[in-house]
Amino acid sequence: MTNLNRRDFLKAAGVAAAAGVVSGCAQSKADPLQTVPERQGKSVIGLIAPKMDVVRVGFIGVGQRGYGHVKRMSHIDGAEIVALCDTHDEVLQRSANYLAERGMKAPALYQGSEFAYRDMLARDDIDIVIISTPWRWHAPMAVDTMESGKHAFVEVPLALTVEEMWQLVDTAERTQKNCMMMENVNYGRDELMVLNMVRQGLFGELLHGEAAYIHELRWQMKELEHKTGSWRTEWHTKRNGNLYPTHGLGPVSQYMNINRGDRFDYLTSMSSPALGRAAYAAREFAPDHQRNQWQYVAGDMNTTLVKTLKGRSIMIQHDTTTPRPYSRHNLIQGTNGVFAGFPNRIALEQGGTKSFHEWDENMNAWYAKYDHPLWLKMGAEAERNGGHGGMDFLMFWRMIYCLRNGEPLDQDVYDGAAWSVISPLSALSVANRSESVTIPDFTRGAWESAKPLGIVGA
Repeated sequence: MTNLNRRDFLKAAGVAAAAGVVSGCAQSKADPLQTVPERQGKSVIGLIAPKMDVVRVGFIGVGQRGYGHVKRMSHIDGAEIVALCDTHDEVLQRSANYLAERGMKAPALYQGSEFAYRDMLARDDIDIVIISTPWRWHAPMAVDTMESGKHAFVEVPLALTVEEMWQLVDTAERTQKNCMMMENVNYGRDELMVLNMVRQGLFGELLHGEAAYIHELRWQMKELEHKTGSWRTEWHTKRNGNLYPTHGLGPVSQYMNINRGDRFDYLTSMSSPALGRAAYAAREFAPDHQRNQWQYVAGDMNTTLVKTLKGRSIMIQHDTTTPRPYSRHNLIQGTNGVFAGFPNRIALEQGGTKSFHEWDENMNAWYAKYDHPLWLKMGAEAERNGGHGGMDFLMFWRMIYCLRNGEPLDQDVYDGAAWSVISPLSALSVANRSESVTIPDFTRGAWESAKPLGIVGA
């Protein structure tokens, strides 16, 4: 902890955390059209941290998602798990027991209060912190992490309000610390393959993308004391917009070089009626149960349209309520053809196996030719270690690889902010008869000269 003693840090962290939690519980009150604030530090596009022989890791939150992260991180060479923090003793001990069973050094455990993580951050033997907590804690914990001299890796979404996004950007630039939102879908085999196809020009000039998170999760309403549903359900009573935009949007943004040659300009959004959650509560809970007392305002289906400065269009959808099959609807359209996911299929005017009037759903030849080098190198190990088909493990492996080899991360704070800000801005548009809303340029103009993400691992 450079130039910061433990007592001063804990005091500053307390103020930042308290302020962040309050702002994270409400819709953003900032005017998204306001002048971009002045930069406090220097851009972190392409930020390279000094090489680390061993990356020492601390975890805040080891419940459902965090426990999987602990397991996968324990299988990565060059990563050392130093400390774990959680408010729930049972899940904290579960992670500690897993590491003990693997014969690994016992991590320090932090528990007892919502702010126990501050004591963990005061350590000087942690390089990065993995944050897997309820959404309202993401921004304040990431700010505290960077202020303590550590790199922050945050579960999705990166933050909840426009103010929080700017706070994270400003802190990253001032401290010159990484703040990466861990968008694991960018490391899926199919998404990596499509990125490789795009970079090789298979679809021609890009025109349009479609991204979705369609995942029926009403059953989470029965998680009352712990687990995701105990806090995530309430967001359906707070925000009528896209509550979870990043899983589909992350890959499409990388295809289109968002923040690296193009950027989001504005959006418009609308929601369907909010009927499914109330109907489910009426069917599954007693009339006087809390789930039947809440007013659910988030439309069962939200559709948001984004325009980029280069004129491209992106459709983003969110639905975790209606009964339908899972889909992330990964689609990219160019002047030479289109790829669409769920199920995977492709149609090209030039270079395809069929007429572009007919889908080619046999992907074996396309995998053979366009599998991403990163997947060819680590895909088998990723599948062995798991996490959504291996994408979770591959994401962690890549993070540790970059830190150990002095390479920039594949995602930065600007990506996390741009992808996450769709949520509060979509709600603002919905509340104003789908009027268009300007999307802030979190890079402050640096997107114009930033280099697109290459085919890493080649």
